[in-house]
Amino acid sequence: MNQLLYKNTQISYSDTGKGNAIVLLHGFLENQSMWQDLAPELGQKHRVITLDLLGHGETECLGYVHSMEDNAKIVQAVLSKLRIRKAIFVGHSMGGYVALAYAEIYPDRVKGLVLMNSTSKADSAERKTNRSRAIKTVKQDYTTFIRLSIANLFSPDNREKLADEIEKVKLEALKTPLQGIVASLEGMKIRKDREVLLRLSPYPKMLILGEKDQVLIYEDSLEQIKNTAVKLVTFPDGHMSHIENKDELKKMLLNFFKNI
Repeated sequence: MNQLLYKNTQISYSDTGKGNAIVLLHGFLENQSMWQDLAPELGQKHRVITLDLLGHGETECLGYVHSMEDNAKIVQAVLSKLRIRKAIFVGHSMGGYVALAYAEIYPDRVKGLVLMNSTSKADSAERKTNRSRAIKTVKQDYTTFIRLSIANLFSPDNREKLADEIEKVKLEALKTPLQGIVASLEGMKIRKDREVLLRLSPYPKMLILGEKDQVLIYEDSLEQIKNTAVKLVTFPDGHMSHIENKDELKKMLLNFFKNI
């Protein structure tokens, strides 16, 4: 892993392969290790950049609130250091929110965008309430919060079948500091609606959804791409397509990148 100092905050990232730059952005309670199976495959034909977002993995916290814009700016700091002018962005869940914030702030630097188990919509009032509740819960019982949060990311059918993988995800999530969790929940709660980017931005876009995703309701997610050129990929499982639908995801991404 490489390190970069941004506003006195240590940012951890990796840079492998050659070719078109692909930036992989992990989700909430994850870190760049989530890409360890996918990145080497993509790196055979592309330059692959991964990083730990604020308060996750080996990247330090920047404050009490980590906005999606704050995260987008650390992504740009890394790309600037690597002298990467344009890239294709793949964001899982919260990583998708960061990719959208990046696309809004730096529109000329985006060659393509993949939202993976993510949404361009802002939090509903109910979801904001749930995030505030989650902040209280994690402060009271950190470990139980993590364990329950991770289990809910997988479709019920896969919880037994993928028990070993789920345990690994939990162990990685347990490395996330309390401040990083709270700051991210606060940041996701206040994020802007960026549905307009799916409608008006000129680069190729793809939305990957799970039919049994318990975090993002499938039917609601379809609304944002009605009458758009966004390519839709639907998997039959939950929120963790990179684990639940690993091989199919790899094929879909490689095909998408081929045409950019």
